[in-house]
Amino acid sequence: MIMFSRRCVSALMLSAFLFGCGGGGGGGSQGGGLAAPIGLAGSNSASQGSTGGSQGGDGQSGGGTGGTSGTGGTGGGVSPTPATTALATRLGKPARVLLGLGAGNPLAQMKSQDIHPDIVDTYLVGVGAGAWPTWNSPEGAYITYTAQDIQAYGAVPMFTLYQMATSGEGNLSILNDATFMNSYWAQVRLMYQRIAALGTPVLVNLEPDFWGFVAAQAPSRDATRVVALVNSQSECSGLPNTAAGLGQCLVQMGRQIAPKALLGFPPAFWNGTAAEVGAQMRSVGAQQADFIVAQTTDRDAGCREVASPPAECTGRSGPFYWDESNVASPNFHESQRQISDYRAALGNGLPILWWQTPMGVPSATPGGTDLHYRDNHVDYMLRNAQEYGDTYAFAIVFSAGGSVQTSISTDGGQFARLSAQYLARGGAALK
Repeated sequence: MIMFSRRCVSALMLSAFLFGCGGGGGGGSQGGGLAAPIGLAGSNSASQGSTGGSQGGDGQSGGGTGGTSGTGGTGGGVSPTPATTALATRLGKPARVLLGLGAGNPLAQMKSQDIHPDIVDTYLVGVGAGAWPTWNSPEGAYITYTAQDIQAYGAVPMFTLYQMATSGEGNLSILNDATFMNSYWAQVRLMYQRIAALGTPVLVNLEPDFWGFVAAQAPSRDATRVVALVNSQSECSGLPNTAAGLGQCLVQMGRQIAPKALLGFPPAFWNGTAAEVGAQMRSVGAQQADFIVAQTTDRDAGCREVASPPAECTGRSGPFYWDESNVASPNFHESQRQISDYRAALGNGLPILWWQTPMGVPSATPGGTDLHYRDNHVDYMLRNAQEYGDTYAFAIVFSAGGSVQTSISTDGGQFARLSAQYLARGGAALK
């Protein structure tokens, strides 16, 4: 029997809640080399170099294979388009910080509150029996139906690939299990094939948490020293059989099968500095993706504050409620600096998408109850969105990170009100 992790079970439940499973109702070693990020830097097109080039958005040098340089970046009098703006344009969205909603926020509830997000995120979980390809017929049609529903509502689909937790979080033994890995890669390939068939840009968030477990268990945090079955796949035959090669293969397979897919890696800051995490993620090819996934914090603060937290909110030490004055720790400016430092260490000047941002309502009283725990991320980030635009964010995606967290169904209209005010102000400019 396949055992799903706590986050994976929540993801499965929330994905089913969001769309249902019916017929669509409602610097490291780079192995064989990776394709460059697609068209993010230049105003009209991007030139691809074989050994790294300058990123046209903010002038940062791009290391590794295949950096990009924007047209007009040198001479000619044409100003390069910032990478953030180019990405938003590629998505068919305005040049402002985009707003998204994820798992636990049903489309029906968005419609009833007249909320029109730019992005809607959905999990793809499991490998084998009961995994996401089986949620619809034919196999993998869950992506097709879900994306069509999202697009019909005027939003861009985003899929969070969360297959590596199938046999338990942090279980890296599966990386050298041929049966599991062949199924894993078959599902990744199917994901890209289904996305390619849509013919439109789709955002893909590649394996949250997994990279943190690799860092925690790899000798010296070195993903090139963790064995993983990779080059048995035809799209990745030149890549190393390591966790580093696995990350590179996720990008390389996506570029070959679904060139309109926009890919992002989520770094984990559990036990390393931004520079250390950046070095690790370069080895897995994160600098060759299209954006950075910056996980905000996946639970409402109040859920961790109560005397007897639910299972999904245990295992952390406080304080949990962020300081809006940005003096005491934890606070919002600390979080912004950490991701900015990581972005610099990663290189290539990639845009940032803040993800799984909790949706609780501010309160002076710690704690709360299921579905009504206090938090202040929505309030702060929508009132101060320009801080995120100024630090190279192109989007903020809000969602419940567990089954008892606050959502638009239980926030008393907070997100609907603040997002409408944000849009009425014209949104936050991109940098």
